[in-house]
Amino acid sequence: MTKELNAQLDELQEKIYDQTLEVFGPEVFKRWKEPAYMGRMKNPHSYARLTGSCGDSVEIYLKFEEDRVSEVSFFSDGCGPSVVCGSVACELALGKDVENAASITGEDILHILKGLPEDKEHCAYLAAQALQETVHGYIKKNVT
Repeated sequence: MTKELNAQLDELQEKIYDQTLEVFGPEVFKRWKEPAYMGRMKNPHSYARLTGSCGDSVEIYLKFEEDRVSEVSFFSDGCGPSVVCGSVACELALGKDVENAASITGEDILHILKGLPEDKEHCAYLAAQALQETVHGYIKKNVT
């Protein structure tokens, strides 16, 4: 019975992978399976959490060295696209100076992902807005 159940679960997982790849494309699929920078950061220099109209939340954590993003991480309690967009927001911010990190947009995230279905594009804007709030929080505390 266990072998049969495992085989059924494996088959179901493959169907989910196939459907996700078909709907979202290879760039999103790759990042969905292994999101980079995921996890909450201890003692960040700045942090923000935003909740979108869909109910998903994205948290961004940043550390800075000489006003450049030196460490990044994120957490999301949302759908796969929210997780993927949080990961891309961190990827884009890492190594950027304060001004450039603050200027990362949802369009930048969508460009990296080669788009999302229209009903999921808001995830990119939520992640970008969370990143911008985090950078602005750092600016308020540290930049003169």
